[in-house]
Amino acid sequence: MNTSTNKKIKITIGEIIVTATMYDNPTTRDFLSLLPLTLALTDYNGTEKISNLPKKLSTKDAPAGYKPSAGDITLYAPWGNLALFYRDFDYSSGLIVLGKIDSGMDVFKVLPGTVNVKMELIQ
Repeated sequence: MNTSTNKKIKITIGEIIVTATMYDNPTTRDFLSLLPLTLALTDYNGTEKISNLPKKLSTKDAPAGYKPSAGDITLYAPWGNLALFYRDFDYSSGLIVLGKIDSGMDVFKVLPGTVNVKMELIQ
């Protein structure tokens, strides 16, 4: 993954702030153009927090799939939703990695149900 642009985002969950390093690819650039963004992340499969996005993101040059690990920020292209993985998971067709939580991913494990977050680019 190309991290040469080294874009960082801040994810605010109540009083908790975590940061993430975003990768340089067309899907990530499209996602970053939506920020700042407030999303309601719902738990899915005891593995990830997901949310719909306000628009479909570009999948130009995206791989066929990805094997996510805890901390990965991804797009599930078939549904068009954002997914933040807090547990490792199997290879999934249509999954595109956008970035990686730098630290503090465990907060998503312990917060049950729906979690409201604000995502913004760090200048």
